[in-house]
Amino acid sequence: MSAFIYAATRTPFGRFNGALAGVRPDDLAAAAITSTLAKVPGLDHAAIDDVVWGNANGAGEENRNVGRMAALLAGLPVSVPGTTVNRLCGSSLDAAMMAGRMIESGDAEVVLTGGVESMTRAPWVLPKSAKPFPAGDVTAVSTTLGWRLVNPRMPKEWTVSLGEANEQLRERFGISRERQDEFAARSHRLAHTAWESGFYDDLVVPVEGVDLTRDESIRAGSTPEVLAGLKPVFRTPEQGGTITAGNASPLNDGASAVLLGSERAAATIGAAPIARIAGRGVMALEPQAFGYAPVEAADRALVRAGIGWDQVGAVEVNEAFAVQSLACVDAWKVDPGIVNQRGGAIAIGHPLGASGGRVLATLAKVLRETRQRYGVAAICIGVGQGLAVVLENCDVDGTEAGK
Repeated sequence: MSAFIYAATRTPFGRFNGALAGVRPDDLAAAAITSTLAKVPGLDHAAIDDVVWGNANGAGEENRNVGRMAALLAGLPVSVPGTTVNRLCGSSLDAAMMAGRMIESGDAEVVLTGGVESMTRAPWVLPKSAKPFPAGDVTAVSTTLGWRLVNPRMPKEWTVSLGEANEQLRERFGISRERQDEFAARSHRLAHTAWESGFYDDLVVPVEGVDLTRDESIRAGSTPEVLAGLKPVFRTPEQGGTITAGNASPLNDGASAVLLGSERAAATIGAAPIARIAGRGVMALEPQAFGYAPVEAADRALVRAGIGWDQVGAVEVNEAFAVQSLACVDAWKVDPGIVNQRGGAIAIGHPLGASGGRVLATLAKVLRETRQRYGVAAICIGVGQGLAVVLENCDVDGTEAGK
């Protein structure tokens, strides 16, 4: 038995402190659920076997199992259960992978997946004192991004900042600042073109009450020359720093949702499947090498799908940083032209828990538009992990597909 994607949408991705800053993450998640289920009006919501939802923070308004909370806020029957998955940046892709296994094993027929993150509304946390009534000051720690409240037993090399980890990756593979800026400018250009052409019109649904219809971080005027003027953030130029605010993904708010089901669930859902989950892969490396983990994750997913890179017609890799995306593309030895053809996270944004659902849904639509048979969605994950999914386009077969 196979698992299939039937419908997917997401909210626009807002900038940090931008248009979505006033929206709670559980409300963002409910909006994604509502818009996705609106695509399958024939589905009785009571037939949804489970909701599997991704979230990387869990420290603020999305606490207490945001998957269950979002399902209730979206008006699903109370009989529909929900759970929340945390694999950091890969949370919503992991949610879809888990749902696929549930369907393939026969444990479920219809599963709603997705993810949410409000990096704007991520709270400061104040750890409890080891002693009552401390005399000194205490520090509130931001939960927006990266390591926090680090266990002192962790080796120092593991707990460097995400940016420093990618500067190390840049040194390892000799990826220049110029290549990074060119890649970032391409992301903005392709995302802008995709919006202008209407590609995202049926994938992105505005949040009610918010005046935002497109992803807020896209800068159509970005060029390699403009990006070259930005200062490195994590190392100084004298230290060889190359990573800037322009060639890394921004901080964002948003949610995505993907509805999966078995082949026979088509009658229950009232729609034809869009894409089949053909293979899955997960990989882990040293925590500071997280940007390179999608390489082996994708290779493993292809093996499980029974195909090779020569049969892949589209790739969606989450652009956490230009340098790690380039390292992965170089390792896969794929045509860069098939990678992130409608822009990536550097332009669109990277609300951590929502990004996996975004890349999966985007890949499914790119495959349909380009008439390619197979595609790979991959994402790097903090603390040294990577995930990947191989999709097979349900609209083409091996005789008519480009690949």
